[in-house]
Amino acid sequence: MSRRMSPSQRGAALVIGMIMLVLITLMLITALNLSTTNFKSVGNMQFHEEAIAAANQAIEQVISSAFTTAPTAEDINVDIDNDTVTDYVVHIAQPQCVLATQAFGADPSSLTLPPSMSAASTWNTVWDIDATVNTTGGGNVGNAGARVHAGARVLLSESQKNSVCP
Repeated sequence: MSRRMSPSQRGAALVIGMIMLVLITLMLITALNLSTTNFKSVGNMQFHEEAIAAANQAIEQVISSAFTTAPTAEDINVDIDNDTVTDYVVHIAQPQCVLATQAFGADPSSLTLPPSMSAASTWNTVWDIDATVNTTGGGNVGNAGARVHAGARVLLSESQKNSVCP
């Protein structure tokens, strides 16, 4: 016995199958877009963290120099991955002396020294160092930038303090 299908039901399975195929394709495309967006987001975070590391490296270079003798703005090239290609250019603004207080607490033995050599003639100075990072397009870095402020305390003589601190 053979059954005859009514004319209205012919091809219904094909139409439902095509609709399901389109829905599954849309779900896969959405999942792919979400995964690439997350990948880009993580990559941007990595580039931003590298930019902050470059700023910190440049700030350490400035602090280890005698920056208080003549504070000036400068640009420092940073190769973060040591491949001899400059990855970041860090602009260090002119370091600013923000606070100066007289250093006390001299050792008892130094009280017999002349005033120019005693602790009373030294000053604790606090400096603000501002670093702004931009990429150079070299190396394998994204388009990341960062701004980092750092503070440093430097012990200066009174004459040095008078020449660089307000």
